[in-house]
Amino acid sequence: MKRWFSVFMAAVLSIGFLVGCSTGNGGKTNNGSTKNGVTTITFWAAPNPTQQVFWEDMAKKFMEKNPNIKVKVSPMKETPTSEASIQAAIAGHNAPTMSENINRSFAAELANSKAIVPLDTLEDWDKIVSGRKMENSAESWKFSDGHQYVMPLYSNAMLFAWRIDILKQLGYNEPPKTYSEVLDLVKKLKQKYPEKYLWAKADLADPTAWKRWFDFFMLYNAASDGNSFISGKKFAGDKEAGVKVLQFMKDLHDENALLIKQSKNPFETGTSIFTDLGPWTFTSWKDNFPEMQLNKTFVLSPPPIPDGLKTDHIKTYADAKGLVIYASATKEQQKAAMKFAQFVFSNPENDLELLEKTSLLPARDDLTTNETFTKYFNENPQLKPYAAEIPYAVPAIDNAKYNDLQTFIGQYAFNKAVKGQGDPSKEWDDMAKAIEGALK
Repeated sequence: MKRWFSVFMAAVLSIGFLVGCSTGNGGKTNNGSTKNGVTTITFWAAPNPTQQVFWEDMAKKFMEKNPNIKVKVSPMKETPTSEASIQAAIAGHNAPTMSENINRSFAAELANSKAIVPLDTLEDWDKIVSGRKMENSAESWKFSDGHQYVMPLYSNAMLFAWRIDILKQLGYNEPPKTYSEVLDLVKKLKQKYPEKYLWAKADLADPTAWKRWFDFFMLYNAASDGNSFISGKKFAGDKEAGVKVLQFMKDLHDENALLIKQSKNPFETGTSIFTDLGPWTFTSWKDNFPEMQLNKTFVLSPPPIPDGLKTDHIKTYADAKGLVIYASATKEQQKAAMKFAQFVFSNPENDLELLEKTSLLPARDDLTTNETFTKYFNENPQLKPYAAEIPYAVPAIDNAKYNDLQTFIGQYAFNKAVKGQGDPSKEWDDMAKAIEGALK
């Protein structure tokens, strides 16, 4: 899974043009129709060969049981970006019936332009959600207008990794859970190994919007119990929780626990003992760092939290994407698309295939309890903690201006805190003022 998200090209089209192209064609589209009793739908898979193979297999199995629906699967273009290619297709009246690879923030942009359908208004939405056992997961994907625009596909609930081998040298058998416990550990670390750091990551000081998903939002979601941060067109951030996050990062700076310059593989080499970690890392580790073994050299945990909070069911950020249905599709195509989705998600064996083919964690609440997945997680124990965290992982904010909003988090608050600058309360207020201005 790539840890990037591009800045969308304003020159591709204006929001007004998007609206006209997505809804002003009378429901007609170039992506298929119903002929001789057969409805054709087009599905754009993510530009990842393993995901395309999965969806081609699902389409083949579905069509064998539903000869009156034809599903054409093809990969979406990723030049210049997959998001830009979707926008261009909408503008050119060539949008697919449905696609995957949609982040909740990008979906907000599409929803604002009426380019995608609110799925909860379509028949069988509730059956799909309950049939896949994703009631908790789907709830966190609901938009501020009360609608569901994205059907959760996978959710990489972000966790932190700790170098348990080094922790044991400091007298710890498990990672600290609270801010004060982390700071106590840092003091011991710097006394014994002054050249080591808690967290070594240049991105901490970089204001680029998407980077906040893998530091600020992980910590903030944990500290605020998953506060929505943005609610519709209003800033809804929990100041008390946010200031505690900023103060924690400033305290780490003051203890010389942060390395915010480029460093090659700092966690793997032991330069740092703590890092945000996605499940996609393990494939690379298998080839390049075979010594990284769960419960031997590293362990996984949810984000640390402010003192006094409950340490169970800690929220985190979900690096997650899902499916959408485009408004340019005919009613027959929309109905067929929902039938295809219900077919895929009604059988846990299909989610097992998704997991085996792509290593993406299906957005199910029962991944760790459903026997369908037991063998897989026994063979891949490093992924089980991620699966257990899925019901408590919060996807990206549902606002079309997310790029500007998340840039402000870094510029006005988070980047300053990691550099030990200013007062966290004032930084939060400055950030809130900038965000509120952008939301007007």
